[in-house]
Amino acid sequence: MPIVTRTTLRQVDRCDQRVDRLVNVTDRLVRAQRALADHGIDALLVTPGADLRYLTGYHALPLERLTCLVVPVTGEATLVVPELERPAAEAAGVEVPIVGWRETEDPFALVSSVVGAAERIAVDDHMWASRVFALRQAIAAEQVLGGPLVAALRMRKEPAEVDALREAGAAIDRVHRRMGEWLRAGRTEREVGADIARAIIDEGHETVDFVIVASGPNGASPHHEVSDHVIEPGDPVVVDIGGTTAAGYCSDSTRTYVVGGEPDPEFLRLYAVLEAAQQAQREHARPGVTAESVDQIGRKIIADAGYGEAFVHRTGHGIGQETHEEPYIVEGNTLTLDAGMAFSIEPGIYLPGRFGARIEDIAICTLDGLDVVNRTPHELVRLP
Repeated sequence: MPIVTRTTLRQVDRCDQRVDRLVNVTDRLVRAQRALADHGIDALLVTPGADLRYLTGYHALPLERLTCLVVPVTGEATLVVPELERPAAEAAGVEVPIVGWRETEDPFALVSSVVGAAERIAVDDHMWASRVFALRQAIAAEQVLGGPLVAALRMRKEPAEVDALREAGAAIDRVHRRMGEWLRAGRTEREVGADIARAIIDEGHETVDFVIVASGPNGASPHHEVSDHVIEPGDPVVVDIGGTTAAGYCSDSTRTYVVGGEPDPEFLRLYAVLEAAQQAQREHARPGVTAESVDQIGRKIIADAGYGEAFVHRTGHGIGQETHEEPYIVEGNTLTLDAGMAFSIEPGIYLPGRFGARIEDIAICTLDGLDVVNRTPHELVRLP
């Protein structure tokens, strides 16, 4: 199996275009309409992607032919699809009316007719630019970004979504627990990565979203992925892996290993600082604190130890039907964390040309605390 990287389009089995049974479509669409009303927007337009799957449960393929969900501020939502895609949408059990368009018809004119006399419409953040401009020509209405509206809904996970994230976390934990089967000196990062990718599927994911195996100096690059670099005895190795389950929810967990020997003493000092920072962030994060405060508490520990300039990224990102979504755990985000919010806690320290380390857990705010879904050890794992 090839390693699927962050920049590779995920392969989707046509026969698996089913409605996600976690979805309460009516409730989600009603909440979306309330958000539209609160912001003075007449309609929301959503094309294939995580927002469409969230609102309808339909995992539509991102084709050159237009598929577009139209959610009016009042009344019934409508899914506009190519006529040849209608059977797939119907077979998936989509619960809103479906309107098909034929090859010689203008789908943007059809969307315009469904939208009606709207004066202000929101378009999803991931809509292709060509479609944004075509809709601008077809609909005489002000366009605004719809992403913030849907993100506010998606940020607070429902109980079934929380369960799905726990299952995804347990599945990726099983892969990390098997790391000793593949990760050893003398093998290349690419060889190890291929084994990990197969295990991600074997342990309960539907797709492999990314595999990072960053050994020795490559560990100083947070998104290194894999290379033909041969892992040397004593090398620290950052392993950051994730996939998506059949339920449509993502995993993402990083652990740092040392293989086949004793690492540089400086690395051990660095890792002790990192472990303390990540633990402090886990203990601090809970409903009622701000997203940026979680970043600040760990960043101060790392900076006080002299590694402040080596922590080059934010502490975390939200996770759900996408690996990266709201809320972002970063300086400047004053959002107050709330029950149901799911996010990573992943500080890292990177010394260019030498090595790096990262510890990452997915955590979910409960009513009164934090549920960390990844349960593998945080201390440095030494492998033969």
